[in-house]
Amino acid sequence: MMNWLKVIILSFICIRVSADALQLQQHWQTPLLTQGKPPIHLPTLETSLEPKSCATCHTTQFQDWSKSLHSHAMGPGIIGQLVDMPATATKQHQACIRCHAPLQEQAVSLVTSLLELSTDQNLHEQGLICAACHMRKYQWYGPPHRNGQPSEITKFPHNGWQSSSIFQSAKFCSICHQFKPEEYALNGKLLENTYEEWEASRYPKEGKTCQTCHMPNRRHLWRGIHDPDMVKQGITIKNIDFTKSDNIITAKLSIKNTGTGHYFPTYVTPRVIIEGYQEDKNGQVLSSTKQQMIIGRKVTMNLTKELADTRLAPDEQIIFNYNAKYHPKTVSFALNIQVEPDAFYTKFYQITLKSAKKGKKLLQKALEQSQQSTFSIYFKRNILKR
Repeated sequence: MMNWLKVIILSFICIRVSADALQLQQHWQTPLLTQGKPPIHLPTLETSLEPKSCATCHTTQFQDWSKSLHSHAMGPGIIGQLVDMPATATKQHQACIRCHAPLQEQAVSLVTSLLELSTDQNLHEQGLICAACHMRKYQWYGPPHRNGQPSEITKFPHNGWQSSSIFQSAKFCSICHQFKPEEYALNGKLLENTYEEWEASRYPKEGKTCQTCHMPNRRHLWRGIHDPDMVKQGITIKNIDFTKSDNIITAKLSIKNTGTGHYFPTYVTPRVIIEGYQEDKNGQVLSSTKQQMIIGRKVTMNLTKELADTRLAPDEQIIFNYNAKYHPKTVSFALNIQVEPDAFYTKFYQITLKSAKKGKKLLQKALEQSQQSTFSIYFKRNILKR
């Protein structure tokens, strides 16, 4: 009897998983289909694809989104490249906008813009908008209600709003944060592999999905490597040793991936620099004393070769060892951990600018933004006495 019960339960689980997988595939087919003709019984507000329309009722979600990188997914770095592509190169466009501006209406908006037929802010420029995740054929979708479907509601807004469990699944995010097995890889590792990194960790067993950390309490924040507080929550830093003598300074600093549900960092664009150095009386770095360790995945600018991969898998730890002679001008010793979220992009924009045409100003702006994104998550100075 128990064996039959197990078979029934397992069969139900398999059917549910298969149904979710099919629904996810349909929801994120590439490229997405157009919404079609709006139903005549719906007001304009409910058929609008503009995020500002959603803000009428969903103020908090709109405010969160507008501050997130999702709202800037079509920033000057992306658009600066697209404007130098032919308007007819729609397949090339999809390589970028399938994630950065995935709606078919946004693809049309991009082509219209490239043909210089529009001067107002275009839909594609607004990045990953509300409708990109929540609307299909003028039907709105979202996660199940927090407390189940309220019995007092007899008519839902948005053409009969539909709830779906796929919005609570890490697979939902994998559409843009996980390359398929046949897509681009270096050294046997997919260039974008965040979902698989998460799946191999302890977090799925603990019931922690992408949404747990990046959308806490269903907030539309999506904070990541660009956010100092988010980065600090994901790792544990310990100053485990510091010694000095008349001739030698030594120090040890441990960094452990204790709270990031994937590799730290997960992608090829950021790098984390751990460094120790001695300073003179004016606080200037004595360059000959500087020692560094890099955490990141370093690849060539043309993405043809992986040069190094020192990222930390979930729960992995590394130790930075500093050992150098005491400089005659040394007054203090410092340890610093610096995060460069856009390290790859900074170099990429510098190279791309040399051949850019229409997108030159946009790429220059993107370069400046990438250079300004650097921040420190740890700094400690020791004043030394002879």
